This record gives sequence, C-alpha cells and structure tokens, in this order.
Amino acid sequence: MPLTLTWQEITLRLALSVVAGGLIGLDRGEHGRPAGLRTTLLVCLAAAVAMIQTNLLLVTIGKTADSFVTLDLMRLPLGILTGMGFIGGGAILRRDSLVLGVTTAATLWFVTVIGLCFGGGQISLGIAAFVLGMVVLSGLRWFDYRMKQEQHGTLILTTECDYPPEEEIQATIRKAGYKISISSVAYGSQTEQRQLEFNLRWRGVPQTADAPPFLRQLLKDQRVSAAEWKIS
Repeated sequence: MPLTLTWQEITLRLALSVVAGGLIGLDRGEHGRPAGLRTTLLVCLAAAVAMIQTNLLLVTIGKTADSFVTLDLMRLPLGILTGMGFIGGGAILRRDSLVLGVTTAATLWFVTVIGLCFGGGQISLGIAAFVLGMVVLSGLRWFDYRMKQEQHGTLILTTECDYPPEEEIQATIRKAGYKISISSVAYGSQTEQRQLEFNLRWRGVPQTADAPPFLRQLLKDQRVSAAEWKIS
C-alpha cells in the first residue's frame, strides 16, 4: 500500500468494490439467495473503506518517533474478517439433516476479502479473485445442478388395513433404486385403513417435487387409496 493516497486512487478502489460486490450480489439475488445485491454490495464496500482507512492511517511523514502511539493497523481488516464470521454464521440454518446457507456465508466472506484487496490497492489480485468467484458461483452452478447427490424424501400411503403387505410395497420401492431408512404404520380407530410412512434415500440430480415412477405403479393397486410424496 502506498503511504499517500490521491482521490483518484480512492475513487478507483471504491468503484471496483461496487462493481464486484454488485455483480456477485445480482447473481445471488437472481436465484433467490438471502445475501442479494444490497447485502454483498455493502459488505464489499465496507471492507474496501476499512482498508482505505488503514492505508490513510499509515501516513507518518513529518512526525517524530515519539510523537504518536505506534498502532498495529492490520488489526482493523483482521477484525472485519472476524466480524464477517459472525454474520456468515447467522446465515447458516439447519433443518433436521439439512444444512442451508453455507454458500451464502462463504459468499459474504469471499466478498469481504475482495473488498479488502481493492481497498488495500491490490487491484490485480482483487480482479483475479472476482473473476474466479464469478466462475465458481455462476459457471459451476450448471455442474452442481447436474451432479448426482444423495436425496431424501417421504412417502405416505393410505391403504386397506392389511393389504397390500408392507413387504410387497417395500420390494417395489427398492426395485426402483430407492433405499428405505425408516418406515412406520398407523391404524385408524374408526376406519379399516392404515397409513404407511417411508423415509427414502436415493442418488440422483436435484429435482422438483414430481412423484417418482414407482408411485404410479403403487397407485394402480386398488387397495391403495391415497399417496403423498414430499422431498426433504
């Protein structure tokens, strides 16, 4: 970092931070993520301003060695990164076995580092980090959506009291390539029906809540009166 800054240099650093934070925020907001345009823009801009302030505080020209208190100015950006850890932690949610918001937290932390680069005058490094970040967030999204992952779903069937046998239903599900992790049964006191619930696991690309093919096969059985399918 240079000891003296001109307003042209400050303007360039702030402008690059706005562009980088804004473009990453647009990409995240377009896909409905919690950290959208304003969040990433403010984070990147705040980090840049902090580094510019650190740069401005480096000026000691004209002062004697005993005329000021020696400061470790690098504590300021380090404190910002620590603070971003708390904000990122607040963006992460856990619902049962699912963990959500990890990419959002990582994006906020990454945007902070980009802002620190631009604010500190490492323009080339900041631009390179921004380009790589856009490739990861946008370019790899296509690959991520098509990569086979472990999926979880719940199947609830309403059938006659004893038929079809549960073993027969489980055999149909397993034949379709699904694994049954938990199953339960409930009987109605006033009706001659039962409700079977299966927690299923399988590997495949992320999908919508469309019913799996084996469900149509089960519904062809007249002893199955209703079915409900939910993806976790």
